[in-house]
Amino acid sequence: MHNIRAIRENPEQFDAALARRGLSALSSQLLAADEARRAKILASETAQAEQNKASREVGAAKARGDEAEFARLRALVADKKAEVARLNDEAAAEDARLRAMLAEIPNLPLPEVPDGRDENDNVEIRRWGTPRDFGFAPREHFEIAGVRPGLDLATAAKLSGSRFMVLKGAVARVHRALAQFMIDTHTTEHGLSETWTPVLVRDEAMFGTGNLPKFAEDSYQTTNGWWLIPTSEVTLTNIPAGEILDEAALPMRMTAHSQCFRSEAGSAGKDTTGILRQHQFEKVEMVTICAPDQALAEHERMTACAEAILQKLDLPYRTVVLCTGDMGFGSQKTHDIEVWLPGQGKYREISSCSTCGTFQARRMNARYRPGGGKPDYVATLNGSGLAVGRALIAVLENGQQADGSVDLPAALHPWLGGKTRITAEGALA
Repeated sequence: MHNIRAIRENPEQFDAALARRGLSALSSQLLAADEARRAKILASETAQAEQNKASREVGAAKARGDEAEFARLRALVADKKAEVARLNDEAAAEDARLRAMLAEIPNLPLPEVPDGRDENDNVEIRRWGTPRDFGFAPREHFEIAGVRPGLDLATAAKLSGSRFMVLKGAVARVHRALAQFMIDTHTTEHGLSETWTPVLVRDEAMFGTGNLPKFAEDSYQTTNGWWLIPTSEVTLTNIPAGEILDEAALPMRMTAHSQCFRSEAGSAGKDTTGILRQHQFEKVEMVTICAPDQALAEHERMTACAEAILQKLDLPYRTVVLCTGDMGFGSQKTHDIEVWLPGQGKYREISSCSTCGTFQARRMNARYRPGGGKPDYVATLNGSGLAVGRALIAVLENGQQADGSVDLPAALHPWLGGKTRITAEGALA
């Protein structure tokens, strides 16, 4: 949510930032709505003052026996009371209209974010690892002989339809091990606090992170009004909603392993084979709540935490800065980490780490007391640490052997009871 005062003070700067995201100027519309709201508030305050003045004069007229003036003032008080109520309702309606307009506008990019229209304009900032020379044509995960017994997409389709998966045996075990490895690494080595949260949330939580109202079609809603979370960013970020935190409590660095649910609206025809894009999946999420002046440093820290997981798994990756046209709704700046998938012969997103400034905090009314003084809004950050299903794909494809077996990363062995590979027949060994 944007600060209307900041827009009022520098509308040209606001419109210029929106233009970088490919949006038309909106400051004049917002300021007109703001002026209408402020006019109603001023009219209400003026009517309230007139009501109070008349109320004070009623007693004086009664005391001096001026019945005509007494009756006039009583009628005036009643009229002003009704006028104040009407103006308050109109001011509330204007305020709701302005908030609805602001709720639809994305966050503004930081100056260092590269301009661009889409993913083709993202800027690579580093690479790690060298894609392996297989000596044979590497297969996609669903084509690997040792993986096929543990990846039952036919049963998933029978149970739920397309974009769902059933994992069995060794593949299911590796999937679980990856999630445990990630959460344990983040808590024991990266200083994140493990958190477990619901997967069903109220409208307010989805609004707070920017998933509502604009992106309702991207998520699932139950018949009694709850929303299934698209990621635990929603729940973790909303933990301080409506609160005023002590400055000493910041930064709050949290991580959670959860089921996630996305409708994948608009993705028809994309990644329809295998398990790259699913309606239900697991992710280890990272969220940081901090003072605004710490946000950029925390963004680099969070990105490094995600990269460290890939390094431990010995998976080649690259990190890019998203351009203005490819950023998410709530982001000021985003790093995408893309892991190498040899079966596709390309890098694919496995983590997205974003700093949102105070944008989400304003929607949630999450504040802190800097220096123990007047409350101000916190900054929020979120990132994948990592998407578990995509990490599974990367492990299987990068570890595949010519005979259809899969060598598993050494970092995972302790979470697999010392097992080191999936045989060509699909068993852990």
